[in-house]
Amino acid sequence: MSAGLDLNGALARLAAGELSAADFWAAQRARIDRYDAQLGCYLHRAAPEPAPTAAGPLAGLPFALKDNMNLAGTPTTCASRLLAGYVSPYDCSAAARLAAAGGRYLGKTNMDEFAMGSSGEHSAHGPTRNPWNLACSPGGSSSGSAAAVAADLALVALGSDTGGSIRLPAAFCGIVGVKPSYGRVSRYGLVAFASSLDQIGPLAKSVADAALVLELIMGHDPRDASSLRAPVPALRSELQRSLRGLRLGLPRELEQLALAAPVRAAWEAAAAALAAEGAQRVAVELPHLERAVAAYAILANAEAASNLARFDGLRYGRRAEGEGLAATLTRSRSEGFGPEVKRRILLGNFALASGYYAAYYLRAQALRARLAADFAAAFADCDAILLPTAAAPAFRLGEKLADPLAMYLTDLFTLPASLTGLPAASVPTAVAEGLPIGMQLVTRRLDEATLIRVAAGLERCFPFAALRRRAVAAALGETAAGEGAA
Repeated sequence: MSAGLDLNGALARLAAGELSAADFWAAQRARIDRYDAQLGCYLHRAAPEPAPTAAGPLAGLPFALKDNMNLAGTPTTCASRLLAGYVSPYDCSAAARLAAAGGRYLGKTNMDEFAMGSSGEHSAHGPTRNPWNLACSPGGSSSGSAAAVAADLALVALGSDTGGSIRLPAAFCGIVGVKPSYGRVSRYGLVAFASSLDQIGPLAKSVADAALVLELIMGHDPRDASSLRAPVPALRSELQRSLRGLRLGLPRELEQLALAAPVRAAWEAAAAALAAEGAQRVAVELPHLERAVAAYAILANAEAASNLARFDGLRYGRRAEGEGLAATLTRSRSEGFGPEVKRRILLGNFALASGYYAAYYLRAQALRARLAADFAAAFADCDAILLPTAAAPAFRLGEKLADPLAMYLTDLFTLPASLTGLPAASVPTAVAEGLPIGMQLVTRRLDEATLIRVAAGLERCFPFAALRRRAVAAALGETAAGEGAA
């Protein structure tokens, strides 16, 4: 009935009376029931009763949430054994804004535990699989959100992005993912990983859908001290704007960095296509680009070690009794946290330890400042920067689990925008050996308008919806009957 529809397409059919929110809800649930066992996208689903069409921009249509966002009366586990059984008493601001706009909660999606991972494999509930190829990673940490949207198990979903956790899975799953400027979207109700980096953003089937969701969730929130008072731009007015006169920055460093051949070809094709749309290509320099991985590893892990100290098994979640308080704390955390979370806590505490703080943490902060200066200098000559989202398409599940450094390097191109608080988006543009390739756009702080303008231009050059739908249908073994399931 509605397979392949994006959010704006579904809204148009609702407005035309060709579809009801209740019908769409039922069809969406049926599709999840049919295909999620193969994909592992959802950890919790809303009650099955369909709701009548609601008022507001989303008109009763469903949205999914990454399982590190609180919603009253639903489990929030961050895909961790430590939070098993925890039910939130309050709402994440971003989710509440979607609900206030007429959206309806569909379910919580799988993720790397506490948002720590790039592959969707670090979940206490098992991995999420890439709907283009079930043997491959969907990217992380917003793995379930991205795979659900790509496989038509959700119209749109919210993810969180600390070092690329929206953009990388968007690229691996062939959809659009946007990380807004730091402070644009309230973090209230988001379980913290690294508080100076975390941001909530949309995973969507189109740039237009992402723009709509961003307009709904952006804006000041007094409950988040990092929330900005900047006015919310009219992003949807940018969707059809010409790129004529826009200056597109192409980093010289990409000439030396190792890129898979199809990714380099896709980057060059994207630059040429945007130039054909009227953009002026400009060479820029980001001399500290490669060092972003080292800075992020220190800063994010240090903040994670601090933020996760509160999860002790005493106040909520899983508790493992020991002989005395210290033993109970140790057992609860040892048994509750998975290997990757433990690794990052240990690395973070090491960087913050007496005698190492100046050698590691302060130097990482200085490098962060240099990265910000690099981007400021580049934006003196351009309006948007084009980068690959990842150096290669999705890798196979299990391929990098034994090599944490190789896993961390997957985020090389997404980390700089996170460390500098800049808005960035991944848009699918190509396919190599049956897997999608995403291109990343970065713009000045608070310039989401230009980000959406260029992303929409890139999408016009490389229409992807039909290609994604065919590839996913083949991977899931959909039949003609299955085509009408959602």
